[in-house]
Amino acid sequence: MYEGFYELRKTPFSRGIPPSELFLPQELQEVLERLKYVSENQLFAVLTGDCGTGKTTILRALSEQLDPRHYKMLYVSDSHLTPTSFYKIVLEQLGVLPKWNRSEVKKQLHDQVSILQSVDDIKVVCVVDESHLLSFEMLEEIRFLMNMRMDSKSPVCLILTGQTELWKKLQLQKCTAIRQRIDIQSVLNHFDRQRTGEYIRHQMKNAGANSEIFTEAAIQKIHDYSTGIARVIDKVCTSVLIYGSQNRLRLIDDHAVSLVLDCEFT
Repeated sequence: MYEGFYELRKTPFSRGIPPSELFLPQELQEVLERLKYVSENQLFAVLTGDCGTGKTTILRALSEQLDPRHYKMLYVSDSHLTPTSFYKIVLEQLGVLPKWNRSEVKKQLHDQVSILQSVDDIKVVCVVDESHLLSFEMLEEIRFLMNMRMDSKSPVCLILTGQTELWKKLQLQKCTAIRQRIDIQSVLNHFDRQRTGEYIRHQMKNAGANSEIFTEAAIQKIHDYSTGIARVIDKVCTSVLIYGSQNRLRLIDDHAVSLVLDCEFT
């Protein structure tokens, strides 16, 4: 809609950006390197952050950078996850037809992971997203999974990702056992003003912009409203670009941002 007016090759601020073109400032790059280390050494990690701060971005980048010849990345996201459904989802992603009994699917997973490691030299990386929604029963099952080999090296790399509530839940007394098994814990923070500007410029340049379209005052207004949450920045910038193209604005200033915020975000 607005891409032609601003002479863009593709749509900025979209969820379909290839992993190789994602915005990864130093903070996110450091988290990514930690998760790669966790994957390589089959450790247990927890990644938390407010909604829209980049957890999915990090996971997409991790998936892109793990060599498929040596890693098998599994992704589980289910707000009603139970131990049995967890094992079945994972087994299906591994190409194994799961049985019905909980103890049987558990054994199936153990056997399949052992085969992948010993025969194919493939490490399994299991990501459980939206983990702040996991029940205490499911968290306890995860502890069992990590202890499958009686305190020796874990059979899989496990990464729990979720909103800030996840870490609060893990701080509870009943979660002491699983919390003690966490090897790496990372938190994604909101972008500061500088990072917000860098993010907007990165997205526009990546889309093909040949000149600055957002003024510094506009970026400040966007940052103030979004508090540095990337997902909110995306929504505001998209709406502002639509407004700008409809009103033939080659340069987006803070006045234009204010009008859009007042009309669409209040």
